[in-house]
Amino acid sequence: MKYLLPIFLGLASPLAAVAAGEPDPLLEPVAASSIEQPGRVARGVLRARGQAVLASEQAGRITAMPFAEGESFAKDDVLVRFDCSGYQAQRDAAAAAVRAASEELKNKQQLAALNSVGRFEVALAEARHAQARAEAQVYQVQTQRCVVKAPFAGQVVARRVQPHESVASGAPLLEIVDNHSLEIHLLVPSRWLGQLQPGQPFTFIPDETGKPLAATVKRLGARIDEGSQTLLLIGTLPADAQGLLAGMSGTARFADQP
Repeated sequence: MKYLLPIFLGLASPLAAVAAGEPDPLLEPVAASSIEQPGRVARGVLRARGQAVLASEQAGRITAMPFAEGESFAKDDVLVRFDCSGYQAQRDAAAAAVRAASEELKNKQQLAALNSVGRFEVALAEARHAQARAEAQVYQVQTQRCVVKAPFAGQVVARRVQPHESVASGAPLLEIVDNHSLEIHLLVPSRWLGQLQPGQPFTFIPDETGKPLAATVKRLGARIDEGSQTLLLIGTLPADAQGLLAGMSGTARFADQP
């Protein structure tokens, strides 16, 4: 009997604490919010439709990067500027060559009207003029590539290079994202396929905020993954959703079909 007394006291202690109004850690996990509600659930992540890693289209030295990590920019803002003095000089030289070829062509055409030169010399002047214009366009394009403009409004995720560095053609420069164009990407069981359709509502709760969002099925994936037997589902967020960032994960809940 003396061995049963400690066991009885050990059982009575938590009950006495509850009766006295003190919280019991053994009962805390059984909270109302943690009890699973009816419906089908799936995990998902927020992804931005507008996201990109911008790369250099030519080799050169960076002179300016106005936006740092986390800063916002508007569409067509200059994100990266290169030293363009060499290309600008080539562009100016090509423009001068175009003017010279144009004057030569005019002179040959006037002489041809007076029967002082033959048709061959006029055609040769036309070819030189066309070649000069083509070369000028090449240098104009190279000059335009000395600045990298924002393809959409967004924020800088990460700088891959820094001002005053020299980079090769094709080198990554900036990673950018538009957090105003977020979508919900879910992997749902393939057996749900017959019960899902575009426009169907569901609830998405981001882990970071804990606030339920009224989402809608936008479209379904084109193929079922053979290994996991899951299907990609893409949903839209409400227009007034605030404080969301790409990469947030959460839980989606679909109501059971009658």
